[in-house]
Amino acid sequence: MYQKELNALRRANRFRAPVMADADAIDMASNDYLCLAHKKRLLKRACKKVAAYPWHGPKSSLMVGGYHPIHRDFETALCRANGFAAGTVVGSGFLANLGMIEAMIRRGDVLFIDESYHASGMAATKLVQGDVVTFAHNDMADLVAKLAETEVKGRRIIAVEGIYSMEGDRVPREVFEIAEWFDALLIVDEAHSNGTVGPNLLGVFDLYDIEPKPNHIKMGTLGKAYGSYGAYILGSDEVIAYLHNRAKPLIYATAPSLIDTALAHEGFDYIRKKREKLIRKIEKLRDVAEKATGRRPKGMIVPVPMPDIATTLKVRDKLKAAGYETGAIRPPTVKHPMLRVILRSCVKPKHYERVFGMIGEMT
Repeated sequence: MYQKELNALRRANRFRAPVMADADAIDMASNDYLCLAHKKRLLKRACKKVAAYPWHGPKSSLMVGGYHPIHRDFETALCRANGFAAGTVVGSGFLANLGMIEAMIRRGDVLFIDESYHASGMAATKLVQGDVVTFAHNDMADLVAKLAETEVKGRRIIAVEGIYSMEGDRVPREVFEIAEWFDALLIVDEAHSNGTVGPNLLGVFDLYDIEPKPNHIKMGTLGKAYGSYGAYILGSDEVIAYLHNRAKPLIYATAPSLIDTALAHEGFDYIRKKREKLIRKIEKLRDVAEKATGRRPKGMIVPVPMPDIATTLKVRDKLKAAGYETGAIRPPTVKHPMLRVILRSCVKPKHYERVFGMIGEMT
């Protein structure tokens, strides 16, 4: 039925299949930035917390009894730490973006979205009732121009990422000012900046010392720095209440897993307690990456441009044979192929020195 399409993908070196991580390899491919997915004591604490309740599964949607004290406690902790009035847990980052953007862009509204925004947000743009305008990646002048020239009958909504998942670059602080100038709602996807930047490792709001306002919305995931699975959305009481009533993944999907939420809460608390030690480790790894590439990473993602897809796959496979797992990122995920090296706090700097040296020799 789909063999023709599969053959075309293989010819273009774009065919994908699930990849199981090698337990014996050094992981420089995953988004487990702070290595919390390996900390068994966090898992044990989370299991103990869940076991204290009569049931260990959410059983139904948030709106039909699936909301649990474990969800509520985590939302409260996130709001308190990040300075937001309200929050909600969501099943995954993909569902958070899909549900939030589809619900918020109504008739007469216009969404201004960075061209490099995550695929989940881009998928949502096909479902909205309002209009969508894409602006050049991280180009604040282009964003301002398009905000100024676009007729808007309803709301203006801007969507950016704190740190972009492929490029590894960071949204400029100016975007917060631009949102104020144009009285726009601002969605910041902090999936890759939570736990990796800011004096409290809370992301770009923290890094830029931004006090959340009613027009600010922060989305984050639990499957990266927090070492679990799921997501959350923070915002004003009005925005969160609206999402509870309009965002389909919050209404029609089973509530987020209790064990995953409890585990994320344990990871969140761990980061808060150990942030100074973690920051020192992160900065040492950024030093190594800067020395090797000539650019200091904004977060934990180091993209290494490759000349073509074949070379990308060859370099990845040779690194794997040497015991290192990295990511071969190909079109259409990105415009140009790249090797994606992830800095992880539990990996010793000497391993990154070796990997960057090997990449230099092979390209």
